[in-house]
Amino acid sequence: MRRPRPAIRLSAWLASVSLIGLASGAAARAQVPAPAAGQALPQPLAMPPAIPAPRDIAYPGTLGLEVNATDLDRHVFSVTETIPVPDEIARSGGDMVLLYPKWLPGNHSPSGPIDQFGGLVVSAEGKPLAWARDTVDVYAFHVPVPKGAKSLEAKFQFLSPITREEGRVVMTPDLLNLQWNATALYPAGYFSRDIKVDARVVLPEGWGYGTALRPLKAQRDDGARLAPIAFQTVDFATLVDSPLFAGRYYRKIDLTPSGSNAPVSLDLFADTPDSLDATPAQIAAHRALVTQAYLLFGSHHYAHYDFLLALTKQLGGIGLEHHQSSENSGPPGYFTEWDKTFPMRDLLAHEYTHSWNGKFRRPADLWAPNFDVPERDSLLWVYEGQTQYWGYVLAARAGLITADQARDAIAAVAAAYDNRAGRLWRPVQDTTNDPIIAQRAPLSWTSWQRSEDYYSEGQLIWLDADTLIRKLSGDRHSLDDFAARFFGVDSGSYVTAPYKFEDVVAALNAVQPYDWASFLRARLDRVGPGAPLDGLAQGGWKLVYTETPTPYLKAYQDERKLHDYSYSIGLRLDNDAHLTDVAWGGPAWKAGLARDATLLAVNGVAYTPERLSAAITAAKPDKGAPGQALTLLVKAGERYRTVSLDYHGGLRYPHLERIDGAQDRLDQILASRK
Repeated sequence: MRRPRPAIRLSAWLASVSLIGLASGAAARAQVPAPAAGQALPQPLAMPPAIPAPRDIAYPGTLGLEVNATDLDRHVFSVTETIPVPDEIARSGGDMVLLYPKWLPGNHSPSGPIDQFGGLVVSAEGKPLAWARDTVDVYAFHVPVPKGAKSLEAKFQFLSPITREEGRVVMTPDLLNLQWNATALYPAGYFSRDIKVDARVVLPEGWGYGTALRPLKAQRDDGARLAPIAFQTVDFATLVDSPLFAGRYYRKIDLTPSGSNAPVSLDLFADTPDSLDATPAQIAAHRALVTQAYLLFGSHHYAHYDFLLALTKQLGGIGLEHHQSSENSGPPGYFTEWDKTFPMRDLLAHEYTHSWNGKFRRPADLWAPNFDVPERDSLLWVYEGQTQYWGYVLAARAGLITADQARDAIAAVAAAYDNRAGRLWRPVQDTTNDPIIAQRAPLSWTSWQRSEDYYSEGQLIWLDADTLIRKLSGDRHSLDDFAARFFGVDSGSYVTAPYKFEDVVAALNAVQPYDWASFLRARLDRVGPGAPLDGLAQGGWKLVYTETPTPYLKAYQDERKLHDYSYSIGLRLDNDAHLTDVAWGGPAWKAGLARDATLLAVNGVAYTPERLSAAITAAKPDKGAPGQALTLLVKAGERYRTVSLDYHGGLRYPHLERIDGAQDRLDQILASRK
C-alpha cells in the first residue's frame, strides 16, 4: 500500500506550481500586443428602443381573428387577423409593434413556438407594409403604419409539426388541438386583459369541437365554403387561456345536473369511435371528481368548465391547465381498458385543481400583464406541488383510482426522490427554475441534474404538512381546511388573486398554529440525501422495497413501454432495449454506462427483460452461497463492450407498508368525503 505524501511536501509542491503558473501567466500577458497609441477599443452598440411596456388601459377597438384549420394533410393553420390602429399612431403614422406570445401560461417558460410561425404579410388598406423583426426580441414585429390607416390586416401561417421530431403534433387526419397563442399576434403596450378579440375558426366539415369559449351561433356551412364558427368576444388573455380540441369522433358528457349555474362537461375526442365508449360507472367517477372538488374547496371560479380530453396515439401528448377548461390527452384505451389505464387517471384531477390553484390563486411573481413579460417561478412548489398532491387525493376520493393504487403511486414518488442523487447539491427550490432552464428538453443525467422536482417532491412536502396538521390538531383539522381557506374564497369569481410565500404561511397558521415558514424553508432549501418522507410516517406508512413491482408500477411500465431497474442495478430501458436513464452513482453508472446505449446481452445470452430480471436475482447471495456474476454486453454508438456490475441486492421495487400500531391517516386522506 502506497503511503500518502506528507502534508508539508504537498504544500510545497502546490506553492511551486502556483509560482510557475504566475510566471507563465505573466509571460502570456506580455505576448498580447497593446493597442496602438490613440487606438479605440470596441464598445457595445446602443440597444434599440425598448418595446412599449404594457399599460393597464383599454385597447381601442376589437381584434378580429380567423383561423382556418382544414389543411390536415400539411398540418398548416392559416390565419387572417385585423388589428385596429390606435388614434395616436393613425394621426401621423409611425411604428406599431405586434407581439407573438412568448411566455405561455402553464408552461412557466418562454416557449411560444416562434420557429413555427411563417408567411407573415401585413397590409393597410390593401397595401403591403414592410414589417421588420426586432433585432433583440425576435417575438416582436415592427410595422410602419402609414398616416391615416385605421386598421392593419395580418396574414400568416402556424406551420405545426408534421412529426414528433419537430415538436408536439397538433393536427392529424382525425383530430386537432388549436392553441390560440400559436395563431395570433397582439399589439404591444397593453395588458392582455385589456385587448378585446372576436375569434373565429374554420373546421373540417362534420367535426365536433370543445372549448371554454362559447359560440355566437351554430353556423357550419353557407353552401359556398365552410363557414367559420364565431365565438363571443373575449379579452386576449381569456382567448389564449381557452384552447380548442376538434375531431371527427367526438362525445360530450355532462358532469353536472341540467341547469347548474356552473356546468361542467367532459368533451371527448378520439382516433376511433370505439374509444369513446365510457360505461355509466366510469362516467360516475368523473362526476364524483367534480363533487369531491367542490367538497374540498367549497367554491368554483368559472362560469362553466370543459374537461378537454383526446384519447389518441396520433396527437401529441399534453397535460395543461386553464381557468375554465383542461387540455389533456390519454391513451385510446382510457375507458375500454380501464383496468390498465389507472396510472394516468390523476391527470384530470390535477388539471381541474389548477382552476383553483394556479389560475384563480396564482403566485404573484408568476402573474404577468401580457405574454411577453417574463414570469418568475419561485412558488411552483405550491402551484404545481400542491396540485400534484390534490390530483392523487381527488382521484382516489372520486374513485378514478383505488386507495391501493394511490398508495402504490405515492410509493413510486417517495422512492424516486429518496434515491435522487441530485439532492446532494441542488435544493428543490432551485428546480422551480427548470421550466426556463431546460424547457423539458432531454437530460443526460436526470437523477443528478434534477428536473422540475417541485412537482412530486413538492407533493411529498404537502403530504408532510397535511399529516402534521392532523397530528398537531388531534385530527380535527387538515390540509383540506387550508384548501378551503386559501382557494375557496370569492366563489364565482375568476379574477386572478395573486399570493406570496407569506400568504401561504399565514393561511397554514390560521388552520393550525406552527412555525410553518421554517417547516417549508427547511424542506425547500435543504440539500442532502433522503426525500421528505415524514408525511408517510405520520400517515401510518413506511417506504419498503420488495422483489415484485406493484400493480401500479407494472401498469405504468406497460403503458410507457419501459422496464425499470432503477432501484437495483440503476437503469431503465425502453422496449427496444435502449437505456433511457441511468441513476447517477448506481451500479450501472459505476460500470460506465450512460443513457442511449443499447443492451444486447446478459451474461452472454441475448437480452430480454425476463433474462435481465433473472440474472439480477441470480446475482443475489443465497443461503450463504455467493451470487452469480452479472455482465452486460452494450452498444454505444459504434462501440461494443462488456461490463460487469458489482450488484448483489436482487430486484427492488418500492411499496408502502403499514407501521404497526400507527394511526392510518393516509387512508383517511384518500377516503371519499360526504
